[in-house]
Amino acid sequence: MADAVLEAVLERITFANEETGYTVARVDPGRGGDLVTVVGSLLGAQPGESIRMRGRWGSHPQYGKQFHVDDYTTVLPATIQGIRRYLGSGLIKGIGPVLADRIVTHFGVDALDVIEHEPQRLIEVPKLGPKRTKLIADAWEEQKAIKEVMVFLQGVGVSTSLAVRIYKQYNDKAIEVVREEPYRLANDVWGIGFRTADLIAKAVGIPHDSPQRVKAGLQFTLSEATNDGNCYLPENELIGDAIKILQVDAGLVIECLAELVAEEGVVREIMPDGEPGIYLVAFHRAEISLASQLLRLLRTDEERMPAFRQVDWDRAFAWLGASLEDKQRDAVRLALSRKVAVLTGGPGCGKSFTVRSIVKLAVAKGAKVVLAAPTGRAAKRLTELTGHEARTVHRLLELKPGGDAAYDRDRPLDADLVVVDEASMLDLLLANKLVKAVAPGAHLLLVGDVDQLPSVGAGEVLRDVLSAESPIPNVRLTHIFRQAQQSGVVTNAHRINNGDYPVVQGMPDFFLFPVEEAEEAAALVVDVVANRIPRKFGLKPRTDVQVLAPMHRGPAGAGGLNALLQEALTPSKPDLPERRFGGRVFRVGDKVTQMRNNYDKNVFNGTLGIVTAIDVVEQKLTVRTDEDEDVDYEFGELDELTHAYAMTIHRSQGSEYPCVVIPITTSAWMMLQRNLLYTAVTRAKKLVVLVGSRKAIGQAVRTVGAGRRHTALDHRLARLV
Repeated sequence: MADAVLEAVLERITFANEETGYTVARVDPGRGGDLVTVVGSLLGAQPGESIRMRGRWGSHPQYGKQFHVDDYTTVLPATIQGIRRYLGSGLIKGIGPVLADRIVTHFGVDALDVIEHEPQRLIEVPKLGPKRTKLIADAWEEQKAIKEVMVFLQGVGVSTSLAVRIYKQYNDKAIEVVREEPYRLANDVWGIGFRTADLIAKAVGIPHDSPQRVKAGLQFTLSEATNDGNCYLPENELIGDAIKILQVDAGLVIECLAELVAEEGVVREIMPDGEPGIYLVAFHRAEISLASQLLRLLRTDEERMPAFRQVDWDRAFAWLGASLEDKQRDAVRLALSRKVAVLTGGPGCGKSFTVRSIVKLAVAKGAKVVLAAPTGRAAKRLTELTGHEARTVHRLLELKPGGDAAYDRDRPLDADLVVVDEASMLDLLLANKLVKAVAPGAHLLLVGDVDQLPSVGAGEVLRDVLSAESPIPNVRLTHIFRQAQQSGVVTNAHRINNGDYPVVQGMPDFFLFPVEEAEEAAALVVDVVANRIPRKFGLKPRTDVQVLAPMHRGPAGAGGLNALLQEALTPSKPDLPERRFGGRVFRVGDKVTQMRNNYDKNVFNGTLGIVTAIDVVEQKLTVRTDEDEDVDYEFGELDELTHAYAMTIHRSQGSEYPCVVIPITTSAWMMLQRNLLYTAVTRAKKLVVLVGSRKAIGQAVRTVGAGRRHTALDHRLARLV
């Protein structure tokens, strides 16, 4: 059918796919009839806007007549009613329905013209002072500039939020950077990776075989590898992966890699197996630094806890007034007499009691003790355990915008003993920042369960420092205490870790609801979380229960479950504001999690919280975090948040919940591994509910894992001995 043009006011968005931009919306053509359904790419359009859409009419067998949108532009409304609706829609920060009505009442059809050309006249509106007038004028100008960038990016499918970020990163130079150096976006703008930058580069005419493109592709391939946990890639593997991504000749990739090495854009090093490995510069520096800093601490002659050089340990243990088994005693001695030590072990083996004993003895001798953990929940648990304040590692180091720490080798922490719990979560970059900040002569104790999943970020720090070649002393607790043996959670965690099928019958705190199909499992998970657990155990579904899925995608994945659980626990209500962002709708009461480290807001990847307010006039959403702090997000920043009724097991590391519900079906077959299921089960304090297939559970228990990541910290530690 021939192209047609439809002008209408966007009334509501009923569906939006944030990855593809495909949108289903209802619009009002203003002819006094019914609303019209439009489908297609409407990235950036917001309810209340007047839009001119180019496309074609069609008919859907189920939904009837529809307009298929190829592209659109926004147009300013010309009628009093349209202007009032446009200004009151929340598009312009600082203007809500009440103020919009006052502005339109005062200026009539000239209202938009006044804001555009004579914003100082807004002061004529009753109860509108100079400060608010300036804010509105600035917001209007910014909206115009962002729209210009959005129009430019629309053809390559870049979302509104990314257009906003691009504008805020480069301001007036935004379009110039996008045209001339599109691959810069992948490094400078959070949320833009190589693939998006590559689409933009193609649209602005950068050749497929441009060295600029190939070098960016090589760095992207290494960056993806770090996202998978690797600190480097073997050279041949890097070249092979880059060729698949870039679809160019091997010779060109090899040539550009050599240039990158010469330009110090990446580092090439012969690894212990004799093959060359390629690092991104930051990861190479961090790995070398972490190894040398650990050994510096271990070997220094300085001592900040001299009281423990000569100790009557039997008397010290008697003073504690509690019985410690032999390995626990070894761990206490090690932590207080050696400068760097590691304590590891599974649930129920007494790690917590051992840490409490170490802290108690250190404090009794007047030592300054600092406690930290990678997540807010883990820090809160450490505080409860020891009676001393624990902070997240990020807050302890006072990480600043850009990722630099306030505390480092030149300004170390004022601490005699630094204890870091959940150390399996420490990735290479964070561990390096932390160890740099420990003062010479201070003691560092890393505590964690090495059998859990490794860190989300690059590296296997805990495993590397526990390797056979490592000089770092350690104790592994293996004895399961009698009280812990009565727990189905602890018993089954150890069974899974030993490769045995969990006991799923006759346990008061460990259950299996058998179901084969992923869709059935998803529906059952919702019923278990929303109804059965609250009814039987009195737990609150939003704050006490956490759904942990092996993967994000699929019917029983975290993404699909979040949509179902939100509908069950936080449904839409006419009297409560909500905000759509891409494919997600945020509502007051939603459980959410932060997706990246934001040093400006002092909120970090993995932080959980509840949405407590949505202000459509000021265009902000407020989250109360699990660290009891209120964090504001502008509507353009909502891609930093995702729903957290369900999350992947990887994202749950370091956190603990009263109850975990684990959907485990054969649809996640490739992800099912022993340490994945073990990590999920050990996140529960009181109750575990498995929902899924016995076959899938068996596969997870049998499958040991995909092997080691590409790291060299263990070899560097051994080499420096």
